[in-house]
Amino acid sequence: MEFIRDIHARKAAAGQPVVSFEFFPPKTEEGDRALLEKTIPALKALQPDYCSVTYGAGGGTREKTLMIVDRIQREHGLTAMSHLTCVNATAEELRGVLLEAWRLGVRNILALRGDPPGGAPFTRTEGGFEYSYQLVRFIKEMGGFGIGTAGFPEGHIACREGREADWDHLKNKIDCGADFVLTQLFFNNADFFRFRDYLRKKGVTVPICPGIIPILSAHQIKRFTALCGADLPAPLLASLDKYINDDEGCAEFGIEYATRQCAELLRAGAPGLHFYTLNKARSTAAVVRNLNLAH
Repeated sequence: MEFIRDIHARKAAAGQPVVSFEFFPPKTEEGDRALLEKTIPALKALQPDYCSVTYGAGGGTREKTLMIVDRIQREHGLTAMSHLTCVNATAEELRGVLLEAWRLGVRNILALRGDPPGGAPFTRTEGGFEYSYQLVRFIKEMGGFGIGTAGFPEGHIACREGREADWDHLKNKIDCGADFVLTQLFFNNADFFRFRDYLRKKGVTVPICPGIIPILSAHQIKRFTALCGADLPAPLLASLDKYINDDEGCAEFGIEYATRQCAELLRAGAPGLHFYTLNKARSTAAVVRNLNLAH
């Protein structure tokens, strides 16, 4: 399987954006079947460049995350990346996860600090890491992995020093060995451009790839943005209020909004698009097809 940094280099040389999809480990066997037998095959038809699988609050889905990544690679022939967090793990436990990933043929890791379950404040595990730059450096020192990290166009919700301080922390993560950046979801492209331009002026050259979520439900997206600190611009909020009790209409609106957002990002030079699918195929597939990015 390819390193994601090499995928970016290959697609950039061809003048094409990288298209990737993110999934989360379901909590039930029925959810597992729906993801592995319906959602992933439906999105595979679009020939994405890679997929990623989240790690779950507190790292509680470790085995399932690696199982899904392994099956995406073995059964579907797609490069897949495993998320890895610092939560509830010592450095030696993280080494064990990485060795298991290596054994399975997983070569790409998204290194994150992560969030404890239940919205509790983050506390460092004895013998573990407090910051994601330490995890990036740890993986880099082990060798053999492509490393991604997370960026926050509006600043991380927990960074009290302000967004530019948070962006400086991101530059440090890149300097410690991260090959590319995936951003948190956002809805105002001006936030992404400000973030990207700041990092470029600081000398960052790795791909900075926007994370996009096609809105499925007004209630759901308000809950997500409240948790992660992303802003819902006033015009978008006004539109969402029209669909407060109409998820079908909201999903159609979400496809239209995400299509326009992605088209502007690509025109402005974004190296790719990373879609937060929420384990659903329809909206993401519609946006990719609207942009003529399906192969």
